Amino acid sequence: MRKVLLFLFTFHFSLFTYSQDMTALVMKVKAKLDLISDYEAEGRMKTDVAFIKAPIGKVRVYYKKPNQFRLKKDGGISLLPKGGVSVNMNTVFATTDFVSLASGEAVVDGIKTRVVKLLPTNETSDIVLTTMYIDEANLLVKKMVTTTRENGTYEIEMTYGKFARYALPDKVVFAFNTKDYKLPRGITLEFDDNEKQLTDAEKLKNKKGRVEIRYTNYLINKGVSDSVFN
Repeated sequence: MRKVLLFLFTFHFSLFTYSQDMTALVMKVKAKLDLISDYEAEGRMKTDVAFIKAPIGKVRVYYKKPNQFRLKKDGGISLLPKGGVSVNMNTVFATTDFVSLASGEAVVDGIKTRVVKLLPTNETSDIVLTTMYIDEANLLVKKMVTTTRENGTYEIEMTYGKFARYALPDKVVFAFNTKDYKLPRGITLEFDDNEKQLTDAEKLKNKKGRVEIRYTNYLINKGVSDSVFN
């Protein structure tokens, strides 16, 4: 009996220690992101959604601590899913109300990463679960899969370059399932003839969406007015 109890104690202690190690890693990533009070970025956005034809367009992105985020697209409607655009690295780390659990390792874009699951402890949080793939050597999140209560599940992959020291990506690929997609006003669905008799919900059920943003420049910690987010 004593051996069993000793085994269980050792097992649980090991899990606790491993979980603490993941918390330490997550907090190191957060500390790197916390160096940014605000930023304004320019880029080009490409939308690849089966039922929508949208040209590549210029975008301007604004962020301000703790969780203000805004994307503006020149000359058109932003086709990012409602709610999904605010799920970025800075806003996910705006709170420490989460439990971090180790979930193995994985290779992302040729780089070995630690897989960490973040479970919010705040019951009112829209985010249900976030899985991060962290490049431990550089304290960069290479990939993030987030499940929300209201807007489905989103996957974000990030490629870093000259702004890596700020943990800001040069390229972001945002993927989502269109069954959770809420169409902006003014958008008309374009489907094949054999789909025209289906309802909008049926048409969207098995479709995938992909948005790619390539950033060309960041202005970091130069000050962003609150009016930008109104």
